[in-house]
Amino acid sequence: MTEQNTRLGITLMIATTMVFAAQDGISRLLAENYPVLMIVMIRYWFFAVFVMALASRKAGGLAQAARTTQLPLQVFRGVLLAAEICVMVVAFHRLGLVETHAVFVSYPLLVAALSGPILGESVGWRRWTAIGIGFVGVMIVLKPGFGVFALDALLPFAAALMFAVYGLLTRYVSRKDSSATSFFWTGVTGGVMMTLVGIWSWTPMTLTDSLWMGTLCMTGALGHYLLIRTYEVAEASAVQPFAYFQLVFVAIIGMTFFGETIRANVALGAVIVCGAGLFTLWRERRQR
Repeated sequence: MTEQNTRLGITLMIATTMVFAAQDGISRLLAENYPVLMIVMIRYWFFAVFVMALASRKAGGLAQAARTTQLPLQVFRGVLLAAEICVMVVAFHRLGLVETHAVFVSYPLLVAALSGPILGESVGWRRWTAIGIGFVGVMIVLKPGFGVFALDALLPFAAALMFAVYGLLTRYVSRKDSSATSFFWTGVTGGVMMTLVGIWSWTPMTLTDSLWMGTLCMTGALGHYLLIRTYEVAEASAVQPFAYFQLVFVAIIGMTFFGETIRANVALGAVIVCGAGLFTLWRERRQR
């Protein structure tokens, strides 16, 4: 039964990465013509409704989902994730999907590096070595020192750092709050924040782009639902390595629909980063 659950979890994780890759492609498409803050705001409106609908169906309803003794941390988590999504969409527009994700996949290494100061976990020399090797891979992707180093190249790294801190804070608040509570505050806080900053950039959309926006919202809800199902049927440590499939699907979308190319340094750097990330996940699973 456990083996079957793990296989189902792996299948669901791969499906999740496909949906999130499609979401990234649509975000890049819309960002070419509309303000990023508006795009993310509309996404969060739908996400907030989705989160509240899920919470209302559980025992205790919205009141139970919202109950927390860590409100400042929960709010900060939600704000941080919304800001990270904005940075990622800007990076998609300026750098393309492939190069953005080639750097962003370093976030598991950042999680490992920051798990000590944030969660008090010990990180052994093997994982520190993997972290160092992974950041060599990031440098290979970014190519600092060759010509003029574009500050835009730091956008996906900043997003990876933000997402890593968000993930660690999620683990921290889980010591007292349920996953339903964290999910509720993620959607509601992000929806409120993005409305406050994004409503001023409202731009009328064409019918075609409105349909794309609707599809973006649907993929967001579907992706989160699949992710929830993934962690319900299998252990996170067993399925997390398969999250790297998103880089593959993003590369396919970027090359097929946006004419992106994979430069040699990006491919090499991404392989090094993914290899180091997989090693850190393996070491963490062994220690647990």
